[in-house]
Amino acid sequence: MHRRQILAAALAAPAVLLGSRIAKALEPVDVELILAVDVSRSVDNEEQEMQFNGYAAAFRDPRLIEAMMRGPIGSIACTFFTWSDWNIQEHLVPWMKLDSPESAEAFARAIDAAPRRTHLYTSISGAMDFAGRLYGEGFEGTRRVIDISGDGINNSGREVGAARTDLLNQGVVVNGLAVLDRTPPPPGLGAMQPLDEYYQERVIGGPGAFLMVADGFESFEQAVRRKIIREIASNAPAGPLVERAYG
Repeated sequence: MHRRQILAAALAAPAVLLGSRIAKALEPVDVELILAVDVSRSVDNEEQEMQFNGYAAAFRDPRLIEAMMRGPIGSIACTFFTWSDWNIQEHLVPWMKLDSPESAEAFARAIDAAPRRTHLYTSISGAMDFAGRLYGEGFEGTRRVIDISGDGINNSGREVGAARTDLLNQGVVVNGLAVLDRTPPPPGLGAMQPLDEYYQERVIGGPGAFLMVADGFESFEQAVRRKIIREIASNAPAGPLVERAYG
C-alpha cells in the first residue's frame, strides 16, 4: 500500500467509527415498558386468553393511546413476553415504538397473533432477570418500567428480592398486577400469604411503584388498561400504592 493510501485509510477510520456509533444510537422515548405475563400451570387456557385479550384491548383504548402520545417526546417503546419456570421466557412481541393509533393497533395485533403456551412453575425472579436484559435494545426511555402480571408466588429460581434489587440498581421501576384466584387451594397446602400482600412486599419497587389487584381473571382487562395508562402518563398525580379492579 502506498503512503498516500495508508494516510487516507487512517483519516477515514474515525469517520467509520463515528458512523457506527451514530447507527447504534438509541431512539429517545418517554417510557421503555416491558409487559411480562404469567403462563404457569395455574393459569388455564381460558384465563391465558383473558390475559392476552386484555393486553390487546388496552392498546386499542383511546384513553391509553392519548396518554401514550401526550408525553414530552410523544412516544413509548413497548415489548411483551411470557414467563413461567426460571429458565422459560418467550419474547413474543419485540420492542416497538408506539406513537400513534396505527402503531398501537399494530402492537395489539401482534399480541393477538402470539402463540399461547402453558408451562409449569412460577418464577417471578426469572421474569425479572430476563426483563433486565431487554432494556436498551433500540430505545432509550426517560423511564424504564416493567409490568409483571401473575396469579401466584415465586416457586422457581432464585429469591425474588435479589432479582428485584438488580432491577432497581438499573433504574427500573417494578410494578405488579396480582390476579386473585377465587379457586380454593388444594387440601394440605396450608395457609399462604395473600397474593396482593406478597406482590406489595416482595415484587414491586422503585420510585412511584404501585400494585394493581384484579379480583379474578374476569377483572383482568379493566385492571391492565388502568395500570398501563397510569404507567405511561406524563406528570400524572401520584396514585395509591394499591389499586383494585372488580369484575
